[in-house]
Amino acid sequence: MEFNAAEVAEFTRGEVVAGSPQALAVNWSFDTRTMGPESGFFALTSDRDGHEFVDQALAQGATVVVVSHLDAAFSVSPINQAVVRVDDPAIALRDLAISARSRLTGAVAVGITGSAGKTTTKDLAAAAIGTKKNVHANIKSFNNEVGTPLTLLSAPNDTEVLITEMGARFAGNITDLSELVQPQIGVITQIGMAHAEHLKGRSGIAAVKGELLAALPASGVAILNSDCDQSIELAKRTSARVLTVGRSDSADVVISDVVVDGDLKTHFNLSTSWGNSEVHLSLRGAHHVNNAGMAVAIALEIGVDLEEVVENLALVEPNELRMNVVCTDAGITIINDAYNSSPTSALAAIAALRDITVPGRRWAVLGEMLELGEYSDAEHQLIGKAVTDARIDKLITIGSGALALAQGATGGDVSVTSVADLPAAISILDSQLEPGDAVLIKASRAIGLEVIADHLLGRPVR
Repeated sequence: MEFNAAEVAEFTRGEVVAGSPQALAVNWSFDTRTMGPESGFFALTSDRDGHEFVDQALAQGATVVVVSHLDAAFSVSPINQAVVRVDDPAIALRDLAISARSRLTGAVAVGITGSAGKTTTKDLAAAAIGTKKNVHANIKSFNNEVGTPLTLLSAPNDTEVLITEMGARFAGNITDLSELVQPQIGVITQIGMAHAEHLKGRSGIAAVKGELLAALPASGVAILNSDCDQSIELAKRTSARVLTVGRSDSADVVISDVVVDGDLKTHFNLSTSWGNSEVHLSLRGAHHVNNAGMAVAIALEIGVDLEEVVENLALVEPNELRMNVVCTDAGITIINDAYNSSPTSALAAIAALRDITVPGRRWAVLGEMLELGEYSDAEHQLIGKAVTDARIDKLITIGSGALALAQGATGGDVSVTSVADLPAAISILDSQLEPGDAVLIKASRAIGLEVIADHLLGRPVR
């Protein structure tokens, strides 16, 4: 979305202090590594101070930079670049996003939250709607106080459907994001234990996720998971119409006859008031079935025909590091689910490892699930028990934070090894993996287990 420097200054209560007020930005970023031409650059402060990169941004072609203080070293073209000074670039980013949202007067906004499945449901919903409408969705997992404003700022003016996933680590986060997005459709995929440390357990998580429902207008639609025991209470948070999706016969969109093939691809039947259909997915794992059901509900509410929705869903491929199934030249099957981990998604991944058809052994290489706080040991032990119940052959846990996971797996038939770091895990795998084996790789994002997958696949280390 286009804003010139003068407009940026007006909407953020700042001032143009260098360059031309007519300098125009058409893309927006806070990261010079991903910045395109004619970009607006916000000098945000987190692990690094974004002001350290302003010169680099300008040299790479940024046309408008938003800062809180000036540096004499800034080199600004007087014709097509500008510097806007504001009190706080993070607040300015939000303020400009509010202006961007106000331009999308005809767009239907969809907010998606939940303890797992947000990104997949968002991607499936965008695909399901297809070319029927002009759809704009957040990239990757841009779902917080920085990613959501950037999603709004990157929306084309002719956007008809805006899809945003909403993450939360603290109470009030989703209320803040909803004020920006102004959703008419709100989706809660499920309530698990992700971020339990900050959100005070499952009931606290439900309360925060329910902020999305409270933000919906009475004319809106809340889409809830009928298989989640929190949904009945969540429905009380909204005056909007409630649509349920799940495997219960009482759901509005009923999922039935789920089949998972040996490659982890699924097909299932859907029964809806819009009609009935069989759905085939290329995504791997039975847990994607409910995500797909939610996406179908969104698309049907938007006005897409069921037949078209089903055709579109069949074409969706998995995102990087999310249930990517690849066979190495050595004949070893890698289930790379290293993007992130929570109790809910870890259980789903273990089920996938159980279900995949391979002639050899099944290995689970698991690291810590972060941000569980006082619930950490109990939740890790439950995952360890799930590994045993799934009859996995080998379990490698990595790091001291995953020791409780190893403890949960003791006493069963699984062979358990705990190692301190990634190199130790790689050494075991290199020496013991055999053709025909399958390896699941999963941990919270900060653990960096994708390095193991890259090694086994012969890729350069990231």
